[in-house]
Amino acid sequence: MKKIIFFTFFIFQLAAAQDRDLLLEGLFEEEMTMEEQLLPQKMIFTQSLLWGKSGLFRKTGVSKLTIEQREKELKVRNVMLKSHQILGYLTLGGMVAQGIMGGKLYNGEYELYETHKKLGRWVTASYFTGAGLSLFAPPPLVRNKVKGLNSIKAHKLLAYVHFSGMIATNAWSKEDRDWHKYAAYTTFVSYATAVLVFKF
Repeated sequence: MKKIIFFTFFIFQLAAAQDRDLLLEGLFEEEMTMEEQLLPQKMIFTQSLLWGKSGLFRKTGVSKLTIEQREKELKVRNVMLKSHQILGYLTLGGMVAQGIMGGKLYNGEYELYETHKKLGRWVTASYFTGAGLSLFAPPPLVRNKVKGLNSIKAHKLLAYVHFSGMIATNAWSKEDRDWHKYAAYTTFVSYATAVLVFKF
């Protein structure tokens, strides 16, 4: 009789333990689902590095992954992306001025060289600051998947071209005047197009 009672008690404890495990598993699944909802499934490397589930800000406790904190992050994102847009327009204006001066330099107006060089430094700093604001901004809650080409995808694809072009323009500024010019034109056209795609 004692064996039957012990065996019944053992089976009951085993079943209860399994129920507890299932309950805990369900709680962890709910927690993971909540965390997954707080972050998009896909993030660019720079966002994941800082803001991802195991990102630098999460590990150091600077920005914990909670609903309240994500709301604050989205406000920060909004400010960063608006600043990115304003700097984008200023950078584009600087590029236009650079292009005009660069054309005059090629026609022999060498007195503009120092001004061209100083403006070039300003445009470079403005460009990379704007790029940083976009690359390191907190991620959105979700990323909407849209089939086909749209203005956001076009803006991102053009970023690969003008980012590479900006590096090449600076690299060839003293090395090769012709390649510097070609890189500058490529950068300007792709950058201007990237700015304009949001307007149309």
